[in-house]
Amino acid sequence: MTGFPTWLPLRRRSIAVRLATSALLASSAILLIAAGILTTLYRENTERAFDSRLLVYANNLATDLVSPNDPESRSFTLSDPRFDLPLSGWYWQIGRPDAKPRDLRTSRSLVGVPLKPATAPDSKAGIGQIRQGYGKAQDDRALRIIERDVDLGEEGRYTVRVAGPADEIANDVGRFRFSLMVTFGLLGLSLALTTLLQIRFGLAPLAKLRTALGAIRRGETDRITGEYPRDIAPLAGEVNLLIETNREILERARTQVGNLAHALKTPLSIIVNEVGSSDAPEDLALKIRE
Repeated sequence: MTGFPTWLPLRRRSIAVRLATSALLASSAILLIAAGILTTLYRENTERAFDSRLLVYANNLATDLVSPNDPESRSFTLSDPRFDLPLSGWYWQIGRPDAKPRDLRTSRSLVGVPLKPATAPDSKAGIGQIRQGYGKAQDDRALRIIERDVDLGEEGRYTVRVAGPADEIANDVGRFRFSLMVTFGLLGLSLALTTLLQIRFGLAPLAKLRTALGAIRRGETDRITGEYPRDIAPLAGEVNLLIETNREILERARTQVGNLAHALKTPLSIIVNEVGSSDAPEDLALKIRE
């Protein structure tokens, strides 16, 4: 494993850039995943809280339904005035599962098209079991719908259905998501600044080592001095050993060259003297002297 693949430009970047980039990518991924999980959990909690409000209304209607009065004379009322305001988004509806729209008892707010079931028609929910889901009103407004069945014995089975505007859930989740993004954004910025400071502090010994090597190259000093962390101290020691070894090799080379020069000086002097005193041709003597 050699780090980044060869096609990535980060392979040729500095260690600081590589560390900062990897930390930024990892932190961003973690924060995004955490934001998604928290938003999902908050949405589920918000839906449960909204369903609890709707269930209170449904139970009140079911209580009125099981009263001993004649079904046609039963009074279904809720204290919330939004159920009396036309197209307010808050609706209730009571009727048999197969009842026609004219046989349904509905809130004053429900004008025109009756509420559709909260679940699929093939749902096998028992009597009293709570069902919830999303639907649309006649004005295409999204609704959160909750319903339950009530068995009145000889009178048959009735379905109590209550709906509220789903945009309340969406708005609440949207506000939470915005607050979460702002919080995580500030957290990410803090993590980025902290990471940069950590990288700068962590790589400071390498910058010090680089400065020391530059001083050696310029001839200002002959070895690396100072204290270094345990991770870098062996490297500084090896560099000092390398410099010492090169110095010893250079000294041996100088000694050998000096000895060679001394060994060649006497024979060359003898040859020059012999050429000057011999009967050798002048041109050959000049060439040998040269």
